[in-house]
Amino acid sequence: MTTLLIAAFLVIFISALCSGTEAALFSTPIMKIRQMADEENKPKRGTKALLAIREKMSRPISMIVILNNIANIGGTTIVTLLAKEIFDSWIVAAISGSLTFLVIIFAEIIPKTIGEKHNLKIALFMAKPVLFLTKIFTPLIWLVEFLTSPFTGKDKQVLSTDEREIRYMAQLGEEEGVIEADELEMLHGVFQLNDMDARALMTPRISLTCIEGEAAIESVIDEVIESQHSRIVVIGESRDDVVGVVLKSSLLIAMIKGQGADKVRMHGYVPVEVLHCNKADDILPIFQKSRQHLAIVRDEFGGVDGVVTLEDIIEELTGEIVDETDTDEDMREAAVS
Repeated sequence: MTTLLIAAFLVIFISALCSGTEAALFSTPIMKIRQMADEENKPKRGTKALLAIREKMSRPISMIVILNNIANIGGTTIVTLLAKEIFDSWIVAAISGSLTFLVIIFAEIIPKTIGEKHNLKIALFMAKPVLFLTKIFTPLIWLVEFLTSPFTGKDKQVLSTDEREIRYMAQLGEEEGVIEADELEMLHGVFQLNDMDARALMTPRISLTCIEGEAAIESVIDEVIESQHSRIVVIGESRDDVVGVVLKSSLLIAMIKGQGADKVRMHGYVPVEVLHCNKADDILPIFQKSRQHLAIVRDEFGGVDGVVTLEDIIEELTGEIVDETDTDEDMREAAVS
């Protein structure tokens, strides 16, 4: 009788351990584990083993499934055989049915619920034993993989996350109060940078302040003063012939210093140029490398489409930035209207 009870207990215990561990491993986010593994302080015990399991789940899970079925099928068979030596046939049937019910409740439903609820703690605690047992069961796992490979095919690398999932997680974080509304807006803006091209961001050529490079500063100073742009495009024979960019402040300083007779181009610099199809996240490194804040946007024929600034890109993250000198909040909308 004691042997029967011990056998029944082992069936339920081993099955429960397998079920709870499986649920914990599957429900623990891999990004959380990687974050723990990359922490500067000493990571928690079992973190590296857990990361190794989550990055390649097939064999550890195969081991757990094999062990679980050995416990359920083999253990139940042993319990039935032991019961036959002690009780009548109808009692044996009752024991077998009761054991099946106990396995469902105490070795499947409850352990999996607990495993999912306390996934990280259980996964960390069981990671090293799972890896150890996986090595022991390797020959049997190889056999299972060989038999199932015609149906399952080769393992393919599965991305741990994608842009859509990150957006959704950020939305949930904002709803739960973990992320502020302005932080959520900036996160969405970051993802939009590789979707927006220069043409969508730029100030169109019709709204640009352009002055001829050969003109004397004093002859165009009124136009410079009236311009709301801090950087003015310097042109040659036409608006498509951009020879430079000059700071409005540089021209005003030149006038104060008595250099009004100087040609405009003498106080300018050669700007960087981008194509109208260049994405915002590709333009940003150009600004960083050149240490300039404005780029000339060219169309597919080499003509000037407009200009894009560092501020235009930053506004996609923070929203519209308007300073004291701006008469129009959005130069693109003002050009259309």
